[in-house]
Amino acid sequence: MVDAKGRNMKCLTFFLMLPESVKIRSKKRSNKKGSPTNSNVPPVCYEIITLKTKKKKMAAEIFPTKKPTSTTTVQNYHQQNLNNNNAIPATNWQGLYPTIRERNAVMFNNDLMADVHFVVGPPGGTQRLPGHRYVLAVGSSVFLAMFYGELAEDKDEIRIPDVEPAAFLAMLKYIYCDEIDLGADTVLATLYAAKKYIVPHLARACVNFLETSLSAKNACVLLSQSCLFEEPDLTQRCWEVIDAQAELALKSEGFCDIDSQTLESILRRETLNAKEIVVFEAALNWAEVECQRQEMTVTIDNKRKVLGKAVYLIRIPTMALDDFANGAAQSGVLTLNETNDIFLWYTAAKKPDLEFVSKPRKGLVPQRCHRFQSCAYRSNQWRYRGRCDSIQFAVDKRVFIAGFGLYGSSCGSAEYSAKIELKRQGVILGTNLSKYFSDGSSNTFPVWFEYPVQIEPDTFYTASVVLDGNELSYFGQEGMTEVQSGKVTFQFQCSSDSTNGTGVQGGQIPELIFYA
Repeated sequence: MVDAKGRNMKCLTFFLMLPESVKIRSKKRSNKKGSPTNSNVPPVCYEIITLKTKKKKMAAEIFPTKKPTSTTTVQNYHQQNLNNNNAIPATNWQGLYPTIRERNAVMFNNDLMADVHFVVGPPGGTQRLPGHRYVLAVGSSVFLAMFYGELAEDKDEIRIPDVEPAAFLAMLKYIYCDEIDLGADTVLATLYAAKKYIVPHLARACVNFLETSLSAKNACVLLSQSCLFEEPDLTQRCWEVIDAQAELALKSEGFCDIDSQTLESILRRETLNAKEIVVFEAALNWAEVECQRQEMTVTIDNKRKVLGKAVYLIRIPTMALDDFANGAAQSGVLTLNETNDIFLWYTAAKKPDLEFVSKPRKGLVPQRCHRFQSCAYRSNQWRYRGRCDSIQFAVDKRVFIAGFGLYGSSCGSAEYSAKIELKRQGVILGTNLSKYFSDGSSNTFPVWFEYPVQIEPDTFYTASVVLDGNELSYFGQEGMTEVQSGKVTFQFQCSSDSTNGTGVQGGQIPELIFYA
């Protein structure tokens, strides 16, 4: 054989302890009969051939039931690599793993055969991680271009200051091991890494993780990040939570961590389900933290300065007069002229022009799921003696339970005291004690939680109420086990907490009031 530079190359196949089914066949060069053998000809080239051919199988098919020495052993190797960055010390470690996937996973965070290293993290918090160019290029088009493209990196060490080491390791674990390992503390950083290096399936898993862990506490931060990462589905989920649980979201610590653009988008939101005084106080809290981020002294003037034009998105003229007089008017954030004009807006027949938005927000319209087909009353029931009426329900998509619709007195007008409660697997998610007035009709009367409660799909929750008031009331009958309410399907079943007779077929709690 002759290479591209004209040099003679020896072609040899080395073998050791070949099985009996394998023989060696030499490929001799053919010479014309009687021609002498040229002594300058390179040695003959040998190849190994198998006499009995069989259909090729993958290792997993050959050893379908054979496992590594133990699952714990494999996990220990992975954990060892994750923590210590050590090479596998065992001789013939390949024999421990029957599949290429498992053998490939051994190389994760392993210096063995590593041909590139990454220095990951910001200065002062870096971590040096080994990599294998081929494996990385198979898992990411960015790595493919980096190592094998026209502008390929020829460095043995590559610095990545904008990715956190834990997130980079999570991405490498997915590329090497085909495993997704996400945590609440690292998922956003991992999503950033997956986006940067174009690992779409890992990015999708990060988004799914964020959607399932979404709550009022982190919705505003995730809204900001979802816009940055251009994830419209996650953005929509965030808005659903922020709209329905606006007051909880605005009072969360995460609200103060958002950027000014996200702040403005929230303040503009027409469907924000919150009192305007809560919106105003949240904006002031954000301004205080923003002053600290910009290393400015926290003063009233500086708060107004960092808020800028966003302050006019707060619909101050729509506040209750008491909220304005005791809150916004005395905050110092408004100028004297703005305060006077807003007072005139409340009281004068001829209202002044204001820079503030003066139209109330629409908020969300509550929906009602009614589970009975009819109601009735009898002289000997429905009675209340401090006993619990309870029912279990599940939904097929995320909703927010705002309260219950309850029956009232069947003997004329009466006032009831109601303690409502919502639980999941025994854990109280929401509770409230309030009163409502019954006019003697068979209508239902709403009783609200302090904040709407987030309900996840395909899980049963327990709705309970303890009533104190007129002993005789209306009650539902001809109950349904499944009710379609708008785009949401509710399923009902009896609850063991119910000690006053309420069940699927009849009783109290005729309505669930919710946002979807």
